Amino acid sequence: MALAENRYGKSRVRVVRVKRHADRHEFREWMLEILLQGDFETCFTDGDNSKILPTDTMKNTVYSLARNSAATCMEEFGKEMVDFLLRRNPQVSHAEVKVWEKPWEQIVTAGKAHPTAFVQATGERATTKVERAQQGKFAIASGIENLVIMKTAQSGFEGYIQDSLTTLPPTADRLFGTALRANWKYSTPVVAFAAVRAKIRETLLQVFADHDSKSVQHTLYAMGEQVLKEIPEVSEISLTMPNLHCLLVDLSRFGQDNPNEIFVPTDEPHGTIEATLRRKA
Repeated sequence: MALAENRYGKSRVRVVRVKRHADRHEFREWMLEILLQGDFETCFTDGDNSKILPTDTMKNTVYSLARNSAATCMEEFGKEMVDFLLRRNPQVSHAEVKVWEKPWEQIVTAGKAHPTAFVQATGERATTKVERAQQGKFAIASGIENLVIMKTAQSGFEGYIQDSLTTLPPTADRLFGTALRANWKYSTPVVAFAAVRAKIRETLLQVFADHDSKSVQHTLYAMGEQVLKEIPEVSEISLTMPNLHCLLVDLSRFGQDNPNEIFVPTDEPHGTIEATLRRKA
C-alpha cells in the first residue's frame, strides 16, 4: 500500500486589516485557505507528527504576518504567506495560498467620501491563488466571483436547434443577466496587481454592456478576447456565465399587453456557459 498524494492546511481563516493614515483609513476583509504538500507520509502511516505544522499555527501566521505586512493587495499578501511558510518549513515542498476579498467602499455623503466609514454594497468577491514550490517560481491566478450584471437591450437568442422537446421561443430582444465568475493567469509574478485587476474588471463590464449579443457564448468570447487584447500581463482567462433568467409574464389573461416590460426573475434551473481563452504559443 502506498500513499499516492496528500496535502493539508487551514481553511476559512478570516482577517480584517485596518491601515490608519492621518487623513483616512483603509479597510480590507480577507478570507484565506492555506494548503501544504511535502514530506508528511509518516504522519499518515505511522502517526508521526514530527514534520507537521499545526493548522492552528497557520491561522496564527495569517494574523501575525498581516500585522507587519507591506502588501497593498491580496496577491502580494499571498506571496508573503507562501514565502514565510516555505522558508520556515523545509519539509514542505509546495505551498498554496488562496485569498478571497469582500468589497468594502468608503461611504459617500454629500458628494464626499467619508475617511473612516465603509459600506458593502455588493456580493462580488475578488480572488487570488498564489503558489510556489521550494526553490521554484511563483504562479499567480486571480479572479472575480459573483459579479452580478444585467443588460436590457442588445441581446437575443435565435437560430438554435428546435426539436420535439423545444419550448423556448426565439427572441431578438431579451434580458441578459449573469453572475460572472472570471479567473485569469498572470504571465509574470511581478505585476501592478491592483491596477491590472481594475482594468480587467472595467474591460469585462464595458464589453458586456456594449456587445451586440447573439448568445451568452457570443458575449463571453468577446469579453475574454478583449481582455487578452488589452492587457498583456494576462496569459489566459476563464469565464463562467450562468443565466439569471427573467421570464416574460403573460398579461393577456388580464386584458393587458406586455411590451417586454414585466418579467419574473428566476435562477433555477439555469444554463451554465464556460470557456477559457489563452494566447497562442
